[in-house]
Amino acid sequence: MNFNQFNLDSRLQAGIKRAGYSTPTPIQTKAIPAALTGRDLIGTAQTGTGKTAAFVLPILHRLLSGPPKQTRALIVTPTRELAEQIHQTIRVLSVGTNLRSTTVYGGVGANPQIQALRQGVEIIVACPGRLLDLVAKGHARLNRIEILVLDEADRMFDMGFLPDVRRIIKAVPAQRQTMLFSATFPREVENLAKQSLRQPQRITLGLSRPVHTVSHALYPVPQHLKRGLLLELLKETETDSVLIFTRTKHRARRLQRQIKNAGYEVTSLHSDRTQGQRQRALRGFKNGEFQIMVATDIAARGLDVENISHVINFDMPDTADAYIHRIGRTGRAKRTGKAFTFITPDDSDLIRKLERIMGQKLERQTIAGFDYTAPAPPRPAPVPRRAKRAPASTPREARPRHLRRQHAQARRKSQKRS
Repeated sequence: MNFNQFNLDSRLQAGIKRAGYSTPTPIQTKAIPAALTGRDLIGTAQTGTGKTAAFVLPILHRLLSGPPKQTRALIVTPTRELAEQIHQTIRVLSVGTNLRSTTVYGGVGANPQIQALRQGVEIIVACPGRLLDLVAKGHARLNRIEILVLDEADRMFDMGFLPDVRRIIKAVPAQRQTMLFSATFPREVENLAKQSLRQPQRITLGLSRPVHTVSHALYPVPQHLKRGLLLELLKETETDSVLIFTRTKHRARRLQRQIKNAGYEVTSLHSDRTQGQRQRALRGFKNGEFQIMVATDIAARGLDVENISHVINFDMPDTADAYIHRIGRTGRAKRTGKAFTFITPDDSDLIRKLERIMGQKLERQTIAGFDYTAPAPPRPAPVPRRAKRAPASTPREARPRHLRRQHAQARRKSQKRS
């Protein structure tokens, strides 16, 4: 099958060619025809399967007929990075048309976003908080929305956005096409789908397993030896494009410094970085300026870098779904990739769950010559607190007024007695 068989508007062929698309992915093969009918849609698919184009192309096809410079499509997504990725996909696929989109999210100044909305765009790609803010101030109008896409709905639930998403749904017209995409379906997301979609068509591609183009290896290691093991592993790894996940932003910052001191070009992505810093980090990682990126789970979804060769879980994620999304950053678009995960005894329950999902025992590996028995460095002894000692004497002017008055009265009485 090829993209010509979808009967898309011929003006979209230039963008499809520019994007390098030839054969549709399974999610595109199933979702595009369904979306073109105008039906509501629930899509479940692995990250890296071409899901974004599966809803962008039907949106563009529909918007090519109708009034220009009216906001008719709204795509809601949980993170700035994913919003920018979708926006860039729209820009590529809409080349040769007059369709325009803009991103709306917090962490940056609102004025450029307001200006773009004033000039007129057909598509808004937005994070919930900033969108609601601009709607409340009259800068964004949603009364002519014909297509609503809720992308990464489970992630929006994880981040506490579902109340905001419900407010957005109330702000758009009831007569619309709604497409909801989610990797998993916790009860809250299922309830949202039931309340927001009308007789949706469900399209499910096996999300229960990680992509088959990724090989997995586990590295058992004590917590205090992880950094040393990582540096040894990097010496044995082609480090052209390596993504390393940590559990906290503090560890991401510290690990970035340590990797840089070892001689690598490295950047980081976490919630303490400004939007400008995030964009520079992503751009540098994509174009090869940085060999390594250290990130928290903020980058597990929406990071669109096709040539990542290795994902290293410095810290095991909290859930099997998080693991699947992390390692989905490699092995994309039919390329092969490798996922290395450092594990401690505390991770045994999640490892067993992953092995049940994958239907096989994951390979354990060690690095020859690395000392796995080195003891943890002694913790520094706590510094005893010094007891505060009152000054030997308090200057008269520093004493409280009532004490100075009492002292003066006592002195006068003493002088009378004498």
